[in-house]
Amino acid sequence: MGSTELRERIAELVGEATGGEVSVADVLAGGSMIALGVDSLGLLRLVDAIELEYGVEVELNGPGRPLDTLDDLVALLAAADVAQDASDQR
Repeated sequence: MGSTELRERIAELVGEATGGEVSVADVLAGGSMIALGVDSLGLLRLVDAIELEYGVEVELNGPGRPLDTLDDLVALLAAADVAQDASDQR
């Protein structure tokens, strides 16, 4: 799974976490998740989905760089090398 595929999958997870209220296209266009309309429940659902799918722990307000954009989440997962791990599992 390459970076583009990872971005698209995370954008899909955002859409699913918000019950379709935030579109994949809007997420891919960039910007803050909050500005796009992802509420606190949507963020919790998104974190849960990412943790389940990729096996990494996500702390949106943890120490270090905040995780508020698609690029932030992709960078976190890339640092955890999940793109390669996901390909290996398929």
